[in-house]
Amino acid sequence: MLRFNARLTLIIVATVVVLAILGLYVYVKGHGFDARARPSGLESRVALRLRAMAIPREARERTNPLAQTEEDFRDGLAHFADHCAFCHSNDGSGTTEIGRGLYPKPPDMRLARTQNLSDGELLYIIEQGVPLTGMPGFGTSSADGERATWHLVQFIRRLPKLTEDELAQMAVLNPISAEAWRQRMAEEEFLRGGEPPARPAPSGHGHVH
Repeated sequence: MLRFNARLTLIIVATVVVLAILGLYVYVKGHGFDARARPSGLESRVALRLRAMAIPREARERTNPLAQTEEDFRDGLAHFADHCAFCHSNDGSGTTEIGRGLYPKPPDMRLARTQNLSDGELLYIIEQGVPLTGMPGFGTSSADGERATWHLVQFIRRLPKLTEDELAQMAVLNPISAEAWRQRMAEEEFLRGGEPPARPAPSGHGHVH
């Protein structure tokens, strides 16, 4: 009887694995691999559930130890503009060129899906990242690094209420490419009476004749 039960269990497990593989094959065959696509509702629910299960209870229950000061908010604003807005955009909407090409897409951090997370969950996600997404882990395992992350948590809480002035400040702090920086310096030199700036080089995406 024991041998029969073990064999039955093995058959059931093998059947489930085969069905899962067949289901994945059918899905990929019908949808293909396209990072620009939007995950289905089922995929999103499963992913969010797995993310919640992956965050340890003690991490979820942590609270931000820093006082809600304007200085800390400004530090978080500058950090977000310089390190996070490239994918998440300054307003947290995720509508950036990089964000649109990720699968899954960055969430709109102004909405409940992010804002309803605990401070500890936000800290854990920033520090550890989210596997199988474009979200890397930024933890440095240092007190200063964790303090900077708590500043980001404070800033994320303010995303739904950012003012136009604050967004303008962030735009100045956003990193730019080396080529864009050289172009900016050339334009400033021209305004001071120097030579006119050179036109940017072609992108290389034109037609080939």
